[in-house]
Amino acid sequence: MLNSGLTELSAALALRKISSRELTQGFIERIVRLNGALNAFITVDEEGALAAARRADERLARGEGGPLTGIPLAYKDIYCTKGLRTTCGSRMLENFVSPYDAHVVERLNAEGAVLLGKCNMDQFAMGSSSESSYFGPVRNPWDTKRVPGGSSGGSAAAVAARMAPAATGTDTGGSTRQPAAFSGVCGLRPTYGLVSRYGLIAFASSLDQAGPMARSAADLAVLLSAMVGFDPRDSTSLDRPRQDYSQKLDVELKGLRIGLPREYFAEGIEPGVRKAVDAAVAWFAARGALCTGLELPLTRLAVPVYYVIAPAEASSNLARFDGVRYGRRAKEYSDLVDMYCRTRAEGFGDEVKRRILVGTYVLSHGYYDAYYLQAQKVRRLIARELSAAFQKCDLIIGPTAPTTAFPIGAKAEDPVQMYLGDIFTIPAPLAGLPALSIPCGFDERGLPVGLQMMGAHFSEGLLLGAAHRFQQATDWHTRVPTETPL
Repeated sequence: MLNSGLTELSAALALRKISSRELTQGFIERIVRLNGALNAFITVDEEGALAAARRADERLARGEGGPLTGIPLAYKDIYCTKGLRTTCGSRMLENFVSPYDAHVVERLNAEGAVLLGKCNMDQFAMGSSSESSYFGPVRNPWDTKRVPGGSSGGSAAAVAARMAPAATGTDTGGSTRQPAAFSGVCGLRPTYGLVSRYGLIAFASSLDQAGPMARSAADLAVLLSAMVGFDPRDSTSLDRPRQDYSQKLDVELKGLRIGLPREYFAEGIEPGVRKAVDAAVAWFAARGALCTGLELPLTRLAVPVYYVIAPAEASSNLARFDGVRYGRRAKEYSDLVDMYCRTRAEGFGDEVKRRILVGTYVLSHGYYDAYYLQAQKVRRLIARELSAAFQKCDLIIGPTAPTTAFPIGAKAEDPVQMYLGDIFTIPAPLAGLPALSIPCGFDERGLPVGLQMMGAHFSEGLLLGAAHRFQQATDWHTRVPTETPL
C-alpha cells in the first residue's frame, strides 16, 4: 500500500480492504524509520493523525467518503494549521502555533484527508535546495549526500521516500517543480489565483502559489480538484467553477502542438538531463504530437527580474516579524529599536537576511525606478512573449532544471549559482501560468531528471492529461529510491 497511488488507496479504503487507521499507522512508522536520515519532517502529529483517521473510518463506514477521505497527507510547513505549530523552516516561528487553518488545509480537511505532519523547507521558502532551514537540511532519498531541491524539499523527499502518498507545496519561482525534478516525483504550479493563498506565510505575494506534489499526474489531479476554489479572504483568488481534473486525463496527443524553446535546450544543460528530456520529446512526437521550435529570448532576463521583484515583496512581507505580535522575541534588549534588531538578527537566517537587504535596496528612494519598476516592465514583456508563444503551441516542454540534484553545500557559498538553477521554472510564475514537472528518466549517476510542461492560463487539465498519457507508457514515476526501500 505504501507505493500505491491515491486512487488505489481510495478504492482500498472504500472496499474496507484496509482502514485509514492502519494506513496512517503504516506511514507514521515509515516516517519514524526514515526521518532521521532524510529530515523531511519538522513536526509529526501522530496523535492527531490517528484521531483524524478514526473519524475518516467512521465516515467511510457511513458511505460518505470521497476520493481523499482517509488518505494521509503531508503539508509543507508554510501552511498554517490550527493547533499545530507552523515554523516556515525558521527560528523566528520555531514555536508558533497558528489559531486558524489555511484555505487549502480547510479544503482537504473537509474532504476527510489525514494530516501526518509538516514538512521541512528552506526558511521562509527562500532557497532552491532546502538547506537553509533552521531545522537542518533535507536530504535527497536518491542520494542522502545531495539536496532534494527547494523550497518544498521536505514535501518532495517525503513523497519520494513514500513517507506520505502525497503532499502540499508552494511555488514562488519553481518550488514545487524543481524539488519534484530533483527527487523523482511530480509537482504542479497552478494558474495564479486558482488556489487561495489564505493561510500561506507570505514570501512574494504576486508570485506565491499553493500546489500539490505526488507520485503521479493522476494523483496531482485528485489533489488539485480538492484544493481549488474561490476564497473571499484572498483578494487574488479567482471565482471560477470548480472542476474534477481526474475526468480530464484522457488527452488526445495526436495533433497536440508542443513548443520547444531554443533557450531551454542551449548550453549549460547537463548531458544526462538533455538525453532524458530529448527521449521524452521523441515519445510525444511518436504519438503524433507536433513538436516545433520556439524562441523565447527574454528567458535570459527571467532570473534577474525575479530576484528584484521577489526580494522586494519579501522585504515588505517579512516586516511583520518584529517580535511584537507573534513569533520569536529577543530575550535581552535595551529599547524598542534594539528589540527589533536583535529579534530579526536572531530569527532570520543568512538567505532571508540577504533577500530582505536586496529587497529594501531596490525599493529605496533613488533606486525604485531603476530596479523595481524596470523589473516589473520586463516582467510584463516576458508575460506577453509567453502569451504570443501559446498562440502557436498548446504546451511548452523542456527540462525542469539544467542539472540534477547537486551535493549538499556545493552552492552554499555562491548564491548566484543557486539562483541560476531556477532559469526554466521562473518564467511561469512571472506570467502567472500553470506548469508541472514529472520524472522522465535518470542521469548517469542514477539521479532523477524532471520534464517541465508549461501551458496557457487555466490549462491544468491539458497539462495533467499530457503528463498522465506519458506516465501510462513509462515507469519513471513508480520507481522508489534504493536508499529507502519499501
